Amino acid sequence: MEITLPDLVPVMTLPNVTFFPQALLPLHIFEPRYRAMLSDTLDANRLFAVAGLDEAQQRLKPDITEPPHKIASVGIIRACQKNSNGTSNLLLQGLCRVEIQGIEREQPYRLIRIRALSSEPGGSADDNEWQRGELSRLLSIKQKLRPGDNRGITAFLKTVKDPEAFSDIAAFSLCDDPAFKQQLLEILDVNRRMHLFADHLRAQIAEIKLQHRLQGPLSDDRVGEN
Repeated sequence: MEITLPDLVPVMTLPNVTFFPQALLPLHIFEPRYRAMLSDTLDANRLFAVAGLDEAQQRLKPDITEPPHKIASVGIIRACQKNSNGTSNLLLQGLCRVEIQGIEREQPYRLIRIRALSSEPGGSADDNEWQRGELSRLLSIKQKLRPGDNRGITAFLKTVKDPEAFSDIAAFSLCDDPAFKQQLLEILDVNRRMHLFADHLRAQIAEIKLQHRLQGPLSDDRVGEN
């Protein structure tokens, strides 16, 4: 399916959210401005962007309302269910990274001017494939050390062979640091993106192992006795 991005798209600016291409983002739409945005979007091309709230800019320039990060992602509405109270639940699939070049208007919802961004391999096909495998290995190690609710996405990622898609879906789904996720989103070099992600995972794994050694045989609810 070939999609041509328009120059102007609506945007949701959300705190602690970094949206990636290929990712599936569930959203609950309840604010009046976003209800209007959703209605217009469904009547048009089903496309809108999700940008992270730039908290550093918000602190430096408190007069600016909801400053977005310059790099965001545009997605397409894959499913939408309207509820009896006027709210909606939808599933947005990421399409591509974009640079926000300006805010065209704020009412009745924010409309931004965008420029589509393309990633570059940054390395040979063999090197990028090795990096994909290394990321998969590190994610599996972290999952074993700190089991959680991510087994489904970890298993799914083993079926994703494209290094760029793998790194983007993994970063969106399995990284819990919004600032680091935004850093990964802004890197267009796929090889460098995977290198940085792998280093981050190695540091996390080392930290978890240290915590386990310090905790010893005590259960999590008795760690204070150590």
